[in-house]
Amino acid sequence: VQLQASGGGLVQPGGSLRLSCAASGSIFRIDVMGWYRQPPGKQRELVATITSSDAANYADSVKARFTISRDNAKNTVYLQMNSLKPEDTAVYYCYAQVVQYGGKWSNGYWGQGTLVTVSS
Repeated sequence: VQLQASGGGLVQPGGSLRLSCAASGSIFRIDVMGWYRQPPGKQRELVATITSSDAANYADSVKARFTISRDNAKNTVYLQMNSLKPEDTAVYYCYAQVVQYGGKWSNGYWGQGTLVTVSS
């Protein structure tokens, strides 16, 4: 299973970006998908997760600014980021909890990370 993230870049404060992450490989079902981020010099932290039934969970720091969504047919998760702040600067990693064909339980997989820089 591979996760390919895209959409990062440089944006001014107050701007918007949309991240995408597509999962591929031997995938029977994806339970939870999500985004985490690692700011410079800090540990990785949760940004948002979404279940297969579209129940979403957000970190307090991004509520009302970020929206997570998924397309189950495409095994893809999105993160719409609005009203970006300099403190949102980080490497963003996507995550998927995947049940493979022939598997009995799910395993977690990470994407390669995409850099988001919020600066004027």
